[in-house]
Amino acid sequence: LSRQVRERLKQQVAEMKEKFPGFRPGLAILQVGNRDDSNLYINTKLKAAAEIGISANHIKLPNTATEADVLKCIASLNGDPAVHGFIVQLPLDSDKPINTEKITNAVAPEKDIDGLSSINAGKLSRGDLGDCFIPCTPKGCMELIRQTGVQVAGKRAVVIGRSKIVGAPMHDLLLWNNATVTTCHSKTSALAEEVAKADILVVAAGKAEMVKGEWIKPGAIVIDCGINHVPDSTKASGKRVVGDVAYSTAKEKASYITPVPGGVGPMTVAMLMQSTVESAQRFLEKFQPGKWNIQYNQLTLKVPVPSDIEISQSCIPKPIDQVARETGLLPDEVELYGQTKAKVQLSVLKRLKNQPDGKYVVVTGITPTPLGEGKSTTTVGLVQALGAHLHQNVFACVRQPSQGPTFGIKGGAAGGGYCQVIPMEEFNLHLTGDIHAITAANNLVAAAVDARIFHELTQTDQALYTRLVPSVNGVRKFSDIQIRRLQKLGIKKTDPATLTNEEVNVFVRLDIDPSSITWQRVLDTNDRFLRKITIGQSLTEKGFTRVAQFDITVSSEIMAVLALADGLEDMQKRLGRMVVASSKRGEPVTADDLGVTGALAVLMKDAIKPNLMQTLEGTPVFVHAGPFANIAHGNSSVLADKIALKLVGKEGFVVTEAGFGADIGMEKFFNIKCRFSGLRPHVVVLVATVRALKMHGGGPAVTAGVPLPKEYMEENLQLLAKGCSNLNKQIQNARMFGVPVVVAVNAFKTDTKAELALVVRLAKEAGAFDAVECTHWAEGGKGAVALAQAVQRASETPSNFRFLYNVELPVIDKIRLIAQKIYGASDIELLPEAQQKVVLYTKQGFGTLPICMAKTHLSLSHDPEQKGAPTGFILPIRDIRASVGAGFLYPLVGTMSTMPGLPTRPCFYDIDLDPVSGEVKGLF
Repeated sequence: LSRQVRERLKQQVAEMKEKFPGFRPGLAILQVGNRDDSNLYINTKLKAAAEIGISANHIKLPNTATEADVLKCIASLNGDPAVHGFIVQLPLDSDKPINTEKITNAVAPEKDIDGLSSINAGKLSRGDLGDCFIPCTPKGCMELIRQTGVQVAGKRAVVIGRSKIVGAPMHDLLLWNNATVTTCHSKTSALAEEVAKADILVVAAGKAEMVKGEWIKPGAIVIDCGINHVPDSTKASGKRVVGDVAYSTAKEKASYITPVPGGVGPMTVAMLMQSTVESAQRFLEKFQPGKWNIQYNQLTLKVPVPSDIEISQSCIPKPIDQVARETGLLPDEVELYGQTKAKVQLSVLKRLKNQPDGKYVVVTGITPTPLGEGKSTTTVGLVQALGAHLHQNVFACVRQPSQGPTFGIKGGAAGGGYCQVIPMEEFNLHLTGDIHAITAANNLVAAAVDARIFHELTQTDQALYTRLVPSVNGVRKFSDIQIRRLQKLGIKKTDPATLTNEEVNVFVRLDIDPSSITWQRVLDTNDRFLRKITIGQSLTEKGFTRVAQFDITVSSEIMAVLALADGLEDMQKRLGRMVVASSKRGEPVTADDLGVTGALAVLMKDAIKPNLMQTLEGTPVFVHAGPFANIAHGNSSVLADKIALKLVGKEGFVVTEAGFGADIGMEKFFNIKCRFSGLRPHVVVLVATVRALKMHGGGPAVTAGVPLPKEYMEENLQLLAKGCSNLNKQIQNARMFGVPVVVAVNAFKTDTKAELALVVRLAKEAGAFDAVECTHWAEGGKGAVALAQAVQRASETPSNFRFLYNVELPVIDKIRLIAQKIYGASDIELLPEAQQKVVLYTKQGFGTLPICMAKTHLSLSHDPEQKGAPTGFILPIRDIRASVGAGFLYPLVGTMSTMPGLPTRPCFYDIDLDPVSGEVKGLF
């Protein structure tokens, strides 16, 4: 009979696989310790699972495992969508005290295929047989009884034994199959008389041959669940296995009887497999493989649209652990930071390595006004439309904003209107502390640079050597990072005592040229008075002063490293490669030379994990990294994108945003981020506004904090058509990379239907795959449904992605290609300092790095006053700098500051905290 059950299950599993390719029922067996009998039972189960086609996983904890260890493992299995059923092998063979009932009740009822949890036991006792799992031995017994063909209803049944595993559930099972049931146990008097009444007898007492054959009613069905060992000198082991029933005499009176061994045992295993398959079938009924079962938030739209902070605080976010579960993350892959944000472990990439990636969409924009054209809002609106309205698996991946702009004049970056990442105050402020970690790591490097210069100027070689390689408990040894430096210097020695004086000299002296230091201190606050400072003025520095500066934290190379790293090991290598200065011999000095790489990695070990949040409509968001879009590449992290692409699955979407206009953020997304990540985009979404296009057509200047001139408030089709030259050029820029372009026309209330229709028509004529009017700011995801549908269609077309240039080209040629192809320049002009850097970086081996142009975002050219799509200009390159750890060279075009200043009336004038509720007020 058990063979028949297995064959039937094997066929059912094959049908599941055919209907849902790649799907397999998943069974997990959790064992504590190493009992021989448990090992035997588990091997039998694993063999049966393999035969049927069930994916079985045996998790074995040592006998030193604590109750907390077991519970943690159970929590992980409860959250694993690939596990449809699991059992805890009893008894628990641990040296530590473990509450077995607590363990069995920790198993999620919907995965408790052993049926031992109180919830499943309670449902069985209530008769809810279709909504619970039944312990496998009673379930097997019941199947054996059914196979006799004898009608159970109305029969008198006797169950001997009242254990939670067999006796008690067997009683309930027979009762709800309409038998009249008596349970007997060790305290039952006149046991033989009770047995004699039984039409159906189930014995699970654990006493060898306690039920005698003469007790049994003629024609009764006898199910013997006992396994006992009795002495037998004829056996090699000196014992034999018998049941709880005296088989030789009972078989003469029973119409059906199960032998021991070979009776109930095989059926128990078969029923375990059946329950696993049933659990997988229930999973498939509830969830489509690859489709999230996600709860979306319903928006209550108001007219006029309230302030961003009012909208954000009116929405109650889902608990972030719920968002994690909905997207397929396991409990041990998520680190909660309160109720609304969490970090995600990188181990998820290993678990999902065989999962196909989803569709990759990048949101960019035309050349913006100083007010911005709504890329972040469109990114959020698009994912809300794809998720909450079109029911696609979708993730947004966005940058973390700096507190500089947040407290300055720009404000936050959570989106706006009814398209926001929430809670916006958490998003825009500290989040989980990643930017603070970067500040600490960056300033550690800066401190190490100046300290090293000071010590080298004030100490002899031997004094430096003694301090760098001290004797600890009488033993001197090099650290790993010092071994790397020795290898770099060509010194193949590992014993500090064997270095010559000359080797000691080159080892201890970096000989940094102070005028070559490129590494600056950082702060995540707009403070113009730190743009140029003098350091070393304390008397303890003995007169060794120099001019330095502070930059804003997000401009630190460590931020770019975080954004481009694809794991801890890669991040550590990139941190070590960061060049902080040159020696007086013209050789690059790195963080590894300073000996700080390991310390930097420790400071950044948590920052490398992406941050999980959600949108107003409950779609998931990764917020991770926030590199500048001028001196860095202006995109969120590679790791966030990679994890999101795995989580959404083959048919899902990941929408990420590139900073500034397409000529800057998108170009760097393609040529830098995609080059390092190996990811290939499917669609470009290009955000345009009537306001910005009118500016490009010759409209008056647009200034933050100043009311818009009337030209932007009235219909002017001629001005608008002229300004679409910028839209046309940015469409061509995107198509240059072989990716289809969908234009999102972000509609404002001052736009007329004729103006919006004109932009849509001209965008299509310029080569856009589609162009769509969007009203998501006022309507949430509903206002971006047409955009989402256009993106879906575009993602199904072939994407012939290609890079703009080969990194092996000379530095000047790569710069020229970007200037001519993307910006429209006729040529470039390198000023003397830039020319010197080309020679220096090529000599130092950095000439094959990709290029990251640091240029104004307010024009396609270097001149922010030149609007539209200028051509024929010469692009001046005043300097070139290297972010070797991040992996690019960044030419400086024109002038700019990496430490913004506060405006006359900064945003923080309006921000306050309610002292009673602790709620943020007035933010943005």
